[in-house]
Amino acid sequence: MTPDSTYNRRERPAKPALTRDGIVATAVALMRAEGVERVTMRRLAKELDTGAASLYVYVKDTEELHAAVLDELLAEVDLGGEGDWRERLWAVLDSYRAVLFAHPSLARVALVTRLSGPNYFTLVERVLALLDEGGMAPGQAAWAVDALLLSATAAAVEHGSRREKPGAAREHDVLVESVATASPRTHPHIAALAADLVSGPGPRRTRWAFDALLNGALATPRPEPEES
Repeated sequence: MTPDSTYNRRERPAKPALTRDGIVATAVALMRAEGVERVTMRRLAKELDTGAASLYVYVKDTEELHAAVLDELLAEVDLGGEGDWRERLWAVLDSYRAVLFAHPSLARVALVTRLSGPNYFTLVERVLALLDEGGMAPGQAAWAVDALLLSATAAAVEHGSRREKPGAAREHDVLVESVATASPRTHPHIAALAADLVSGPGPRRTRWAFDALLNGALATPRPEPEES
């Protein structure tokens, strides 16, 4: 080893120590730049100039990493709003839906992963507080929060994925045409409701689904526990 190489190695700045927060922050930046599909343990290790095995000390696997990235984004959800409890609840869920809509791949993570990060818990706590303010029984609220967030998540996945899919507009046109030309003989209900079935896309229809779900949760008691 030459003196020059020894000098260069000593002068080279030390890499910052790995931390879970640092790993997640780098993953978020990578996701924003290249998309969540590129956020893999191998790609992240390259970005951090380390080995993939080093990351597993802090993050169990790619699924947990994506969940942590999603939780960071949930800090962007607006938990405020104006109006009565129902309007504020709608505003919170609509903000949550908008955050997921901007990142359809992460929305799919929310659909299939049991989240437990701090920002997700803050969101759940806010929804439960608003349901309590609206007079919903605690047991019903405990189940309703899951149904409300699931509905908002599914809406974000559906519409966000369509936005990214080539030919989505053509697929929608084909659906509209197929519904409009459905045979009254074989599909009488579809034919009768053809216009309504494809009407009101966007916020109006999403808000109606929210109100229908919320009204049902308010009016539907929890079933009695089954006897063992």
